[in-house]
Amino acid sequence: METFSDFKLTPALHDAIAQLGFTHPTAIQSASFSKICSGRDLIGIAQTGTGKTMAYTLPLLRNLRQPSDASPRVLILVPTRELVLQVVESIEKLSKELPFKIVGIFGGTNINTQKKEIENGADIVVATPGRLYDLAVSRALRLKNIQKLVIDEVDVMLDLGFRHQLINIFDLLPEQRQNIMFSATMNSDVEHIISNFFRNPNKVTTALSGTPLKNIKQKRFDVPNYNSKLNLLLFLLAQKETFRKVLIFVDLKRIADRLFEALDLNFGNECGVLHSNKSQNYRRNAIEEFKNGTYRILVTTDLMARGIDIEAVSHVISFNTPEFCENYMHRIGRTGRAQKQGESILLSTNKEQDFRRQIEGYMDFEIQVCDWPNEVEKSNELMPEERNIVKERYNPHKNNNDDVPGPAFHEKKEKNKKVNLGGSYKRTIGKKYKKPKTRGDKNYNRKKRN
Repeated sequence: METFSDFKLTPALHDAIAQLGFTHPTAIQSASFSKICSGRDLIGIAQTGTGKTMAYTLPLLRNLRQPSDASPRVLILVPTRELVLQVVESIEKLSKELPFKIVGIFGGTNINTQKKEIENGADIVVATPGRLYDLAVSRALRLKNIQKLVIDEVDVMLDLGFRHQLINIFDLLPEQRQNIMFSATMNSDVEHIISNFFRNPNKVTTALSGTPLKNIKQKRFDVPNYNSKLNLLLFLLAQKETFRKVLIFVDLKRIADRLFEALDLNFGNECGVLHSNKSQNYRRNAIEEFKNGTYRILVTTDLMARGIDIEAVSHVISFNTPEFCENYMHRIGRTGRAQKQGESILLSTNKEQDFRRQIEGYMDFEIQVCDWPNEVEKSNELMPEERNIVKERYNPHKNNNDDVPGPAFHEKKEKNKKVNLGGSYKRTIGKKYKKPKTRGDKNYNRKKRN
């Protein structure tokens, strides 16, 4: 079996890997190392949690030479702030004995602070597309010396609406560069980017797009409504020895806040919430509290599914069934990382069954359905968004008097009924002398007055 000692790395990188406790590379790391070192464009497809970040950072650090100026030479684009911080942390651990400077750039923070940080020099920049483009257009960040471009989770970037920023960034980069792309899924939009901007790329695929990891056990419950989901969730989370570290995914931020309030009443300081409406410090603290075990439960949205890399997540619970299959794949990829065992639980109402069947078709895998626990009550109470609102069609015999003025409307007072006649000139002087036919001819106007 291949080990990291078989890789042609510098002594500093070998020492860093040994200190991190890694001995054997994953399949994607083995398959992509020599190809990235060769300098050719590369596309890597592998499941979430298989070490894609190290798959591109190791060969990049191996080939990066001593800095010659302050301009960055490696650019890594990722979709979320959390993923920026995660990639920066990963590179810093590997390069702590190397003289390279890594800078993370993302929105939601003071742009002037980031400008100053860039002015001090950077060899590797890890960024979200929006903030990177702002800095590049303002000339605070020079991209003329970029030699390597890495796009991580490119399918997610396109889903989040970063297509135009990506294309604009491509236009600002040197034509002679190495392009590296990693993703857990592949779709037509990604293929379009590849065909337009990549040059004869190598393709490394360790699993078909949409293939789940075998070490993640998947099961599901058929649930009638939100309140029944909540009752089931409270029952499951009460089993603390089994549900040791749980990520709960929802589709909307307001649902995340609502669910967190309900869980907070039952589990108190054991749970937290995380979504894009929270401040950067709040989000960072929530992740740290979940990592160190202060939070046993973390409620989050799909946006956070791409940026969280936390060890030993025992369960991922999808409180709603996602409409897009790729979102489900990213969700379950938060557990079972680094070849450890994990479990995924999917909750689906009748309206969500079509989404569930699409997910199973995408994975080519049937999720095991579980019997409803006898201890859990199925609620008949519906939330506002679950109720069917019956709208009556236009009925000409039913007059709601919608057009009748209300108490705020009244007749004008007499003094306010006056019409503006345009000032005294038009009423008196203009009436007497008429309007001159030729505006600048004084003699003609004088004759008309006489």
